[in-house]
Amino acid sequence: MKTAALIFDMDGTMIDSMPWHAKSWIEFMRRHGVQIEVAELMRRTTGRTGLECMREVFERDVPHEEALLLIHEKEAIYRELFTPVFAEVGGFRRFAADAVARGLKVGVGTAGDKHNISFAFSHLKMESAPHAVVGGDEGLPGKPEPAIFLEAARRLGVDARQCIVFEDAPFGIEAARRAGMRAVAVCTSHEASELAGPHVVAQVRDYHELRKSNFLESLYA
Repeated sequence: MKTAALIFDMDGTMIDSMPWHAKSWIEFMRRHGVQIEVAELMRRTTGRTGLECMREVFERDVPHEEALLLIHEKEAIYRELFTPVFAEVGGFRRFAADAVARGLKVGVGTAGDKHNISFAFSHLKMESAPHAVVGGDEGLPGKPEPAIFLEAARRLGVDARQCIVFEDAPFGIEAARRAGMRAVAVCTSHEASELAGPHVVAQVRDYHELRKSNFLESLYA
């Protein structure tokens, strides 16, 4: 079907934030006396909602109100660490602006909460605000479940088959597949081999590569 919308994950896909999430997890776990190898924790949690992450970290059914306090603490550490070095994934803003100029709708489907979303947008200063944003604190299951991407498509008013998802994590690539959407693997935090699938139409390091390959133009060929 004709492509009508692009749906972007946020962390590691729009913004180059994953190393700072890892650092914030290290500090958060130190404060709480939790001992999990950070690489293993990232493998188990990237793409999942804050509530799901806290239940994974503490290995118990953390009550909702307690989880909110823990999420706020962890994400405040992340924002403090990332603020001085904030960076987009190379070429993202220009690519998103080009997509809008070509008549495509742009959505965001992230496991990040409203505070991290606001933080990212305030620093990115995109030319055009996304047409729809779905966050991980809206009560939907996190990735690899497809709910966040399907809700983004619903808010955009676009059939799932008309969407291309941009993702940097295995859970996100799998969520796109389950949603019936094509995907572009943005290899900022994982190898291309970890982000493969029959629905993956491109694997790139950043958006400069997509622009050089005339990716948007190819959608109309």
